[in-house]
Amino acid sequence: MTLGADYLGSGACRFTVWAPFRSSLEVRLLNDQERILPMSLDNRGYWRTEVEGVPPGSRYLYRLDGQEELPDPASDHQPDGVHGPSAVVDHSEQPWSDQGWQNLALEDCILYELHVGTFSLEGTFEAVIPRLDALKDLGINALNLMPVAQFPGARNWGYDGVAPFAVQASYGGPDGLKRLVEACHQRGLAVFLDVVYNHLGPEGNYLSRFGPYFTDTYKTPWGPAVNFDGSYSDEVRAYFLANVRHWYERYHLDGLRLDAVHAIFDLSAKPFLQEMSEAVEAMTKGGKPFHLIAESDLNDSKVIRPRASRGFGLQAQWTDDFHHALHSLLTGERRGYYADFGSVGDLEKSLTQAYVYDWRYSEHRKRRHGNSAADLPASCFVVFSQNHDQIGNRMLGERLSSLVSFEKLKLAAAAVILSPYIPLLFMGEEFGEEHPFLYFTSHGDQDLVQAVRKGRAEEFKAFAWSGEPPDPQSGETFRSSVLSWEKRSQGRHGSLLAFYRELIRLRRESPVMARPNRQGLKTECYEKDMTLLIHRGDTNERILLAFNFGAAPCSVSAGQGAPSWSKILDSAESAWAGPGSDIPEKLASRERFTLSPASAVLLRAQSG
Repeated sequence: MTLGADYLGSGACRFTVWAPFRSSLEVRLLNDQERILPMSLDNRGYWRTEVEGVPPGSRYLYRLDGQEELPDPASDHQPDGVHGPSAVVDHSEQPWSDQGWQNLALEDCILYELHVGTFSLEGTFEAVIPRLDALKDLGINALNLMPVAQFPGARNWGYDGVAPFAVQASYGGPDGLKRLVEACHQRGLAVFLDVVYNHLGPEGNYLSRFGPYFTDTYKTPWGPAVNFDGSYSDEVRAYFLANVRHWYERYHLDGLRLDAVHAIFDLSAKPFLQEMSEAVEAMTKGGKPFHLIAESDLNDSKVIRPRASRGFGLQAQWTDDFHHALHSLLTGERRGYYADFGSVGDLEKSLTQAYVYDWRYSEHRKRRHGNSAADLPASCFVVFSQNHDQIGNRMLGERLSSLVSFEKLKLAAAAVILSPYIPLLFMGEEFGEEHPFLYFTSHGDQDLVQAVRKGRAEEFKAFAWSGEPPDPQSGETFRSSVLSWEKRSQGRHGSLLAFYRELIRLRRESPVMARPNRQGLKTECYEKDMTLLIHRGDTNERILLAFNFGAAPCSVSAGQGAPSWSKILDSAESAWAGPGSDIPEKLASRERFTLSPASAVLLRAQSG
């Protein structure tokens, strides 16, 4: 079953909408000759009609009970915004040429998160395309787009979307997204999309007028919870499962990043996330694989455990514990959720076991939190030093480049890219972008504008940030968040970009590091010196990673078990605009060497 306006060709279109409690439903066509056509109800609450003379681009609304007129809850396109009429889209018009594209294995991905609206001055899908070759040259092979489902106004992070099937008109609409995906696949780049299934935004959210899409049983921080386990939830689930299929079949996307699955409240015997995993497996059988990556605050490994082990079967999740451990070491911050972190041992635990909080007491939460994921493959975890949340949910939207030294930026890059997990970069970090990434909106409801301003100020109290937060509704807040691409090759920005490129090359060409893997990983943690040594190896290669998070030089041993070691990389070298390296090119077994402050060193064992 296809929801919304399913264009059948030759001007024919089938309209389908779920509205089980309405006494009548009509589709009002807004072409040159306006028509109002009745729809028929089936025994599951779906209304349908098939109509001739409806060319692509036709505008329409649904008329409920002969009175209220609303856009389609499964609209493909909202050219006039969330409150305007929907438009018919002919998805067969896109001349796809990616039939040979088979997607990347998730473990091979180097992810790059970007916000379409601030990635360029134009803020469109089309404007991303000219930058793709530069990203590929860096070593990126997978884009992770922040949500593009239609949201109110022209400026938004996308998590206030209210039309899950429609592509944001101000970004370029359905055609723009398809052209971007096509251009990515031509270059060997996968495309992931961030989707929000835990809530809808408040402005333009008309789903509840059609049916029981929401429940009062649970609450989310952002609005009513979606009805995934109450009465009539089968059809609510079907709506979101149709959305998954929509992105895979119509837009040729390669995977989804599922926002805040901890706010998908579901106590059913077969949770929605498990059903989604099953549906994706059935949908892709014999075809291109489709990856599901979760964001979860639960530290509950069942989200990513295989269904055969009573898990939900999602392939991977973002790993906040890694970020928090790394960020607190680099910045010294200890407020808010950073109160739970601060030791080198926390980062060591995340590197070896993924979750730091595995039923350990959390001072921030005032309770124990999480369970163990130590037995799960490293390919189940995506790590980062920055992302949209960790930057944009700071009061001033500061990137790491505004919080730490240049040497620490390189240290952070090495910790992420040379980790045993799937690395993710946030747009601009590769050249030390200094513009903030702030939270911005363009709501039309002034009461909502005030509520957002107040809510943001309340969120910042836990971090004791002082001053007045930037106004999310201001156009200047948005404009100040746009990337400054012209700086990419200038001075230290260019040096940092070259360093990122080298890290990705080293990872990709290393037998040990090329794919996520914790086998053979051993660590030495020196809390007093703020130093962490990581040994990785197999029969093909042995390496030693040495990280100094301290402000003073630190002497460490090259380790034993190999006749000698070669220095492959030192972030302190002048080649990377560092203060200079005193580490020789060759070191004997157990030979001591000195790590510069805030530096990362990579050694490779030599057999002779």
